[in-house]
Amino acid sequence: QVQLVESGGGLVQAGGSLRLSCAASGRTFSTYVMGWFRQAPGKEREFVAAISWSGDSTYYADSVKGRFTISRDNAKNTVYLRMNSLKPEDTAVYYCAAQTYYGGTYDFPAGYNYWGQGTQVTVSS
Repeated sequence: QVQLVESGGGLVQAGGSLRLSCAASGRTFSTYVMGWFRQAPGKEREFVAAISWSGDSTYYADSVKGRFTISRDNAKNTVYLRMNSLKPEDTAVYYCAAQTYYGGTYDFPAGYNYWGQGTQVTVSS
């Protein structure tokens, strides 16, 4: 069983920055693919970013490429999402997710088998 706890959300003005954190339980965190997704009211959950177990490979949605950075610290069992140049359309609940098996897709929610409770990010114009 893996527990994921997000933090760092909040209210920020357009153009501002936030850093989300996701702390994971489990002794094998360093073997998980980790992802961030978001869901705005009335919309489906969408992929934001993912990172390989080693951190060597990262993947981003086109809408956040160049503005968001995903990273991880395996010694702290934590994954981060640094969000710069935030826009009102980035407003959503952001979810951390873990893929604990080999071979799943990284950019669809179905590829992940553990989820956090989410943290709200609101960007005002």
